[in-house]
Amino acid sequence: MYRVLTLNNISVSGLKRLPRGDYEVASALTDPHGILVRSHKMHDMEIPQSLEAVGRAGAGTNNIPIDAMSGRGVPVFNAPGANANAVKELVFAGALMAAQQP
Repeated sequence: MYRVLTLNNISVSGLKRLPRGDYEVASALTDPHGILVRSHKMHDMEIPQSLEAVGRAGAGTNNIPIDAMSGRGVPVFNAPGANANAVKELVFAGALMAAQQP
């Protein structure tokens, strides 16, 4: 069973992709195989020796120590554009609100 540490709140719909029979997902785990992160700054974090991959739920990777991960052979993944629909909806709603006449 793979152990996945979540450093931020991760969407339940996203976590459903990790079946409970194969993955143990929690915000407090020792020796995780993977880490899921959104905005938590990992630079000051002690990286477990068991770590095999880091997934960033967002576009950038500035909160992940890429050099340290690369030096250990740990791949880092991100999800650019994952929130594109939400951003489009927000902009459209803002445009509609701005177009309203008093």
